[in-house]
Amino acid sequence: MEIKCENCEFRKSAEKNPRSFKAMLWRWHTKICPGWKAYQKQLKQQ
Repeated sequence: MEIKCENCEFRKSAEKNPRSFKAMLWRWHTKICPGWKAYQKQLKQQ
């Protein structure tokens, strides 16, 4: 399974401006996204 979170434009935009509405949506999204959870698990294994 390819995890696209590392190159996600939505994530990059939210990280550039952490106080924006987009960043708020990103934080909410990470709580429910199975891809993000898999990405975090992959990072821990490295």
